[in-house]
Amino acid sequence: MRIANLAGRLVIVDPTPKGPTSIDVERASSGHFSSDPHSIYDRWDEFRRWAATAELPAGQPFPPEELLAPSPRPRQVLAIGLNYREHAAETGHAVPDAPLLMFTKWPTCLTGPVTTVELPAEGNTDWEVEVVVVIGRTARHITAEDVWGHVAGLTVGQDLSERITQMSGPLPQFSLGKSLAGFGPTGPWLVTPEEFTDPDDLEFGCSVNGEEVQKGRTSELIFSIPQIVAALSQRMTLLPGDVLFTGTPSGVGIGRKPPRFLSPGDELVSYVEGIGELRQSFTA
Repeated sequence: MRIANLAGRLVIVDPTPKGPTSIDVERASSGHFSSDPHSIYDRWDEFRRWAATAELPAGQPFPPEELLAPSPRPRQVLAIGLNYREHAAETGHAVPDAPLLMFTKWPTCLTGPVTTVELPAEGNTDWEVEVVVVIGRTARHITAEDVWGHVAGLTVGQDLSERITQMSGPLPQFSLGKSLAGFGPTGPWLVTPEEFTDPDDLEFGCSVNGEEVQKGRTSELIFSIPQIVAALSQRMTLLPGDVLFTGTPSGVGIGRKPPRFLSPGDELVSYVEGIGELRQSFTA
C-alpha cells in the first residue's frame, strides 16, 4: 500500500500504468478516518485492516507538486550518521562500532517531494540522499526481529546539510546545519514494507543537473534498519509517525576533491527503488 499527503489530505495512492492516482481516505471511509495525514499513524493497525478489505473507489490523477510530507508533524525526527563504509571513509571518520551516532533534524524542516529550496546567503549546502523510515507502532525495548512490525513504511528523503553551520563553533552543530527551512524533503509517498521483495535491499541515489552523484543499496548499511530501530528503542520511545533518516552513501559534496556544493539554479533528483523520487530546485 502507498499513502500520501495530497495538499494536506490523506490519500491512498494507486500506481496505475498510466500514472499514479489518489483515493481520498476520509471520503472513502465515510468519515471513519480523518483527512489529516498525520492522524493515521496513531490508528495505523486499524487503518491497515480497513484498507485491506475496503471497496475503494477509482482514483483520480493529481499533480505531484501538491504532495506534501507523508508524515507532516512527527514528534521526533532522528538521523544516523556514518552508516555506509565508503561515506565514512570519504569524510575521514572511523566506522562506528554501534548504531549510536545519532542527531536530530527539526520537524519544521520537513517538506514534500517537489520543492524550491532557498540557499543560505553564506553557506555550503550539500546533498545526502537517504531511505527514510516512518514508525507505525510505539516501539520500546523491541528486538531487531520485531522492527518491521513496528514500521509503517519507507519513503525517500534528502538530509540537506549546510556544512559551514554544521561544522562551526567549538562543537559541531549537526541539528542546526541540517534543519534550515526546506532542508528535509520527503516523499513522494509512504510505501508499506510488504510491497518490497526485500525491504533491506533497496537501490537508491541522486543526481545534480542530470549527473549521478550518489548511488547505493540499503544492503550495504553498516547497521541495518532493524538494527537501528531496535537500538534506538532500547534508549527511547519511538512514537507513531516518527521519522528516521537511515544514513547516506558516498558521493556527498564535502567528500569530493575539490568539494562541491549546491548553487542557485541546480536541480537535485533523488530516488529509492520501488518508492519514487524527490525533485528539488535551488534559489539564492
